[in-house]
Amino acid sequence: MKTAIATVSISGDLAEKLAAIAAAGFDGVEIFENDLLTFDASPREVGQMVRDHGLEISLFQPFRDFEGMPEPQRARAFERAERKFDLMGDLGTDLVLICSNVSPLSLGGIDRAADDFRELGERAAKHGIRVGYEALAWGRHVSDHRDAWEIVRRADHANVGLILDSFHTLAKKIDPETIRSIPGDRIFFVQLADAPKIDMDLLYWSRHFRNMPGEGDLDVTGFMRAVAATGYDGVISLEIFNDQFRGGSAKPISVDGHRALVYLMDKVKRQEPGIRIDVPDMPDRIAVSGIEFVEFAASEQEAADLGALLHTLGFARVGRHVSKKVDLWRQGEINIVLNTEQAGFAHSSYVTHGTNVCDIGLKVADAKATVERARALGAEPFEQQVGPAELNIPAIRGLGGGVMHFIDGTSDLSRVWEIEFSPVSDDRKAETADLLRIDHIAETMAFDEMLTWLLFYTSIFKTVKTPMVDVVDPAGLVRSQAIENADGSFRITLNGAENGKTLAGHFLSENFGSAVQHLAFETADIFATADALSVNGFKPLAISPNYYDDLDARFGLEDAFLDRLKSHGVLYDRDDKGGEYFQLYSPFFGEGFFFEIVERRSGYSGYGAANAQFRIAAQKRHLRAKGMPRG
Repeated sequence: MKTAIATVSISGDLAEKLAAIAAAGFDGVEIFENDLLTFDASPREVGQMVRDHGLEISLFQPFRDFEGMPEPQRARAFERAERKFDLMGDLGTDLVLICSNVSPLSLGGIDRAADDFRELGERAAKHGIRVGYEALAWGRHVSDHRDAWEIVRRADHANVGLILDSFHTLAKKIDPETIRSIPGDRIFFVQLADAPKIDMDLLYWSRHFRNMPGEGDLDVTGFMRAVAATGYDGVISLEIFNDQFRGGSAKPISVDGHRALVYLMDKVKRQEPGIRIDVPDMPDRIAVSGIEFVEFAASEQEAADLGALLHTLGFARVGRHVSKKVDLWRQGEINIVLNTEQAGFAHSSYVTHGTNVCDIGLKVADAKATVERARALGAEPFEQQVGPAELNIPAIRGLGGGVMHFIDGTSDLSRVWEIEFSPVSDDRKAETADLLRIDHIAETMAFDEMLTWLLFYTSIFKTVKTPMVDVVDPAGLVRSQAIENADGSFRITLNGAENGKTLAGHFLSENFGSAVQHLAFETADIFATADALSVNGFKPLAISPNYYDDLDARFGLEDAFLDRLKSHGVLYDRDDKGGEYFQLYSPFFGEGFFFEIVERRSGYSGYGAANAQFRIAAQKRHLRAKGMPRG
């Protein structure tokens, strides 16, 4: 499988782009003409620089407004093409992209365009050049790959072929199945891009909102299945126009791009047997059956404070690590680990971020296969020295430099709590709050990181993404999107902060980077849980009485029910199908971390987005004043 990416897809000058593209594992690069023209080196020097990075120039693009021009513009178009052929010879590439004409001077007609390409093919052959024709979705006369293919077919020249771009086909809602009838050897190149579904001008949509396959809403998999079914076995490339990517770091965006292509082609290979493209073998997407544990890195004093909070939530300390300063707290199926070691990864995480969730353990069918797939998709494996009586648990790096460990039931990994921990008796008796399991983990990041982590989770694990929603903060919007499996046993919400004034932005600045901001625990009876928490001395987040007045107006709740919500500080939501959602929040621990307790009734599948602004306003009233020292 040969992969490439257009230089226009990432930020930086040409040298910076090539370094990032090579480091990400691509085989080739599309040289976008403006990147060449603005770079201070000759085409021959650029070609050598590309090869020095271990890359090839897969395509030179774009050549515009060629076919169907009247004289004297037609003659001038051929002269321009001849000059580009000479330039390509210096670069060391043999394929040029010609996009369909958008000039108001251009003349229609399939045969006229075919005649122009036949003549151009003759000229290109003398230079050892191939010409690829692409239909722009906004082309003046040709805006459909079927018309572009008919022009190529009628041109009937070995040096003239078709270039397909998923955006141009899918944005116009053209059935990609029509590609299957095109001979694979007449397709010279394939460009891929995804995009969110937005109703706007095609050109503006294309130039500003494309993203990596798997990050948007277009059926790029179906498009590529049709391409692969033709017998095409050439380069698979990315052409992404995205304002966010242009302003971001070239290296992680390039890594995302390569991961997206490998993930896409893994899906295509599984759904379209017998394709000629040589796709790397890897395990299928990994099914997650739940969250085995969440580990905090902390100092001894902060661990004691966190333990006290867990105690009021109904947790009991049930285990101590056999060789480390690590405690296990448990309630229902929830395992919380507090790590106060003065060496190793957790300590480094504490030094960098303060008390934080440094490790998440997932229950999977095959831990080894999970790491194998993650590595194939560019994830960074994690290893550290294994101490006495410790298991070597497979792991990778996750959000914000944290770790994800994987526990399966086919080895000693399933006995980790028996093997690594000695039972202890918790002297402080607490009323169990009947918390059952972790409902979801909420991760906070800068908005421009969201697509990276969405792709990370959906490419490795058997999950789906929910639609993005806006969470209203008094200081701005936070974008939120959930990743979840089919039965809801694994849910992660990604919350992207666009500025530092929001609660999410404050957490990022105080935590020095992306991290888990809250854990949500599930209960079967929110009111019974609230009563037990009260006995334990738990103090819930205080919610404004105005919220409950509005709640009554929105839903017309019975007085007794509304009074129960209000007296316990419980937030409420109801969906269109009658599903109900109950939320109860802890105050902050540290600089913005908190716990949530939820109950879902009648199939409610959301996350209470309508309540977020009221919760955030209440939390902001408890924030440490800016400039005040930490207590």
